Parts: sequence; structure tokens; C-alpha cells
Amino acid sequence: MLMQYNENKLIEIFVRCDDFCQLFDNWLAKRGVPANQNQPLSTLSDSEILTLIIFYHYSGYKCFQYYYQDLVRNVLVKDFPKIPSYNRFIELIPYQTLRLQMFLKYLSLFSIRTGNYFIDSKKMPVCDNRRIHSNKVFVGFAGRGKSSTGWFYGLKTHLIINELGQIINFALTPANISDNDDRLMNYMFDGLKGQCFGDKGYLTKLFEQYYLRGLLLITKVRKNMKNKLMKIKDKINLKKRALIESVNDILMTVFDIDHTRHRNPINAMAHTFGGLIAYCFYETKPATFIIK
Repeated sequence: MLMQYNENKLIEIFVRCDDFCQLFDNWLAKRGVPANQNQPLSTLSDSEILTLIIFYHYSGYKCFQYYYQDLVRNVLVKDFPKIPSYNRFIELIPYQTLRLQMFLKYLSLFSIRTGNYFIDSKKMPVCDNRRIHSNKVFVGFAGRGKSSTGWFYGLKTHLIINELGQIINFALTPANISDNDDRLMNYMFDGLKGQCFGDKGYLTKLFEQYYLRGLLLITKVRKNMKNKLMKIKDKINLKKRALIESVNDILMTVFDIDHTRHRNPINAMAHTFGGLIAYCFYETKPATFIIK
């Protein structure tokens, strides 16, 4: 049985993808870099491939193969008449991973810099804990990490959002990279000013450095630390950090970025970036009110 789909959303995604691909290709051309270097020939354009990858997260399907063979090959063929076979399309996905990452970065630049931000990480296990030692797919890509629910093997998605639920910055790392890793935090906070709320995992010795740059990092303290005075408004706003938990829940339940069926680490990254991009097009993002 074919599932219904939102044609207006499909068109919106394609138009934005096509505009970005033109800008990206021009940017590469100015630097003397071929736009499709080492990329195999395809009957689809780059913007069409990106659209089909992103739209999967809006389709309601939980398996990309079913989505492609059921919806794309039977319904979307009228919009994409040169659709290749499923196996051929899977071969093309790794060559679009960089474009997906750059497109997500491009979209995040349009998010409003409100001066109020929330930061958090989300675990992305790539296999069951009982299969960690037999997993060969993600060797060199994944790591063992610990979250509030216990140990896992896989990756982490790091996000910074504003109070409107818009993605400001992102990173994808192995699970063994801590949330307060110096290099990671310098990348995530690059260019940000205002205040950012996080959990205890973001306590860092770089607090003063960020403060001098105009960014106030506000977190709770650990039980073995001395209590510190905090403004009432900051304490109230810190409790609103649940907003980014809602965003992570949407990414997991609506856009299905968290599953353990990946058979290629590059395709797994493409899948993650595709889900985050799909969220950028989400019309009902969660939001909260910040006390000034």
C-alpha cells in the first residue's frame, strides 16, 4: 500500500537544494575545484539526489529500501522521471555526504542569532551492546561512550539551538568524545555571543575564555563541587533546557535518525545529516520564552 506524501514539502526541499547546489558549484569553480570530481555518472542531478535523501525523513517510512521501491519508484517517478535502480542510488549516496553536510551548515546560517542558546548531545548507537566486539562496519568511526541511560557503542550528535528551536551549529563525533572536549566546544561556540545553557557535562576550564569573548556558559554544578550563586532569571532559563531534549526527541521519533541498521558508515553520516536538514524544514519546531 502506497503512503501519502506532502508534495508541497517535496517541491520546497527541491528548490532549496537546487539553489544551494548552484551556489556550491560556483564556489568550487572559483577555487578551481571540479564540482563532481570522482563522482560516478548519474541520470539524476545532485539536487535531485539530495531531495530524495532528505524527503525520506518526511515520507513516514522506517526503511529506506521500502521508501525507495514503494514511494519513489511508483509515485515520485512522475517528478523524477530518470530514477535509477535502488542499488544504483545507494552507490550514489556516499558522494553526496559532503554536500549534505555543507547544505546543513548553509541552512544553519539562516537561523536567528538570538543570543540565547541551548547545547546538548544525543547518543546514536550503531549496534546492540552485545554485538560491540563483532561489529566491523564502524571500526575507526565509532567509539564507546556513556550517556544517562548507560554505555553504548556508536556516535554522538552535538547540537546548539536557539529558543525558537532552530539549529545554530552541529557536530557528529565518535561516542568517546566528551561533551566538554576543548576542540569540540571551540568549534561549537565559534562566533556565538550571548548566553548558552547546558547540562553538567559542559562544565569546562574554558569558561573564562568564552566569557571574555562574549559568551556566558550557564550549567548546573556537580554534587562534589561548591555551590555558586546564580541569578534567578538564569536559574529559570536553565530549567528550559528541556527544549533541546524535545528537539532530540523529534529527531529520533519523527525524522528517524537513530537506528542500528546501517551497513556503511558514510551512508550513516549522510542519513544523519539528511534527518537534521529535514528538521530545518519542519514547520512546527518547539520553542520557549527566555526571561531577559
